[in-house]
Amino acid sequence: MAQATLTLTMPEQLWIQQLSTAHPEMTFRVLAAVPGADSGFALVRIAGADVTDVLEATRDHDQITELTVAQRSEHEATVHFETTAPLLLFSSQESGIPIELPMEIVDGEATVEVTGSRDRLADLAEQLEYFGLSYRIDNVSERLHQSQLLSERQLEVIATAVDQGYYDTPRRCSLTELAGHLGIAKSTCSETLHRAEEAIVKRFVKELPGFDAEASLADQLAAN
Repeated sequence: MAQATLTLTMPEQLWIQQLSTAHPEMTFRVLAAVPGADSGFALVRIAGADVTDVLEATRDHDQITELTVAQRSEHEATVHFETTAPLLLFSSQESGIPIELPMEIVDGEATVEVTGSRDRLADLAEQLEYFGLSYRIDNVSERLHQSQLLSERQLEVIATAVDQGYYDTPRRCSLTELAGHLGIAKSTCSETLHRAEEAIVKRFVKELPGFDAEASLADQLAAN
């Protein structure tokens, strides 16, 4: 399974893009969302100084067919609404990739996390482009459990090395002492540590924000 973090730029004709760019200091936090046949429903928390103005503009927008305020305070409101233009939900539905919530939208941009097979994520990229949603890739990586990243033996050696102070500064345990504690040869201990460290470091670098940021989602999925 691959995991990707995307920053989406909403089309100018979309209501959320118009409102969030008109009020760039406001945060729209999508708590729950579901697509219908021709519309979408969502529960959104709107936060910022212009809550009243944003609520009025949302209620009056022709892409909003229903709006109910579930909770309200001076600088925050939680609303349930129906919209005729849930482009992100339609993209998710058509590709079979669920959008992980909550999701934040600020100044016309949404930060989105998705997880799925490489083929499904490639389909999502096509659907985003089809619906006019441009995107920037912040990160894409393989979603692995730690037991898949390291072998059981590598995990044992690394965990013991940490516990014994091998990675402390200054070290509280030498390689010879670590090997003796594990009951293995010094050369075996060194080789096992090196392979484990290689896997961990390479995985860490792959997950750095902006890694291969200029490549398309499909290209990055193919490369990993």
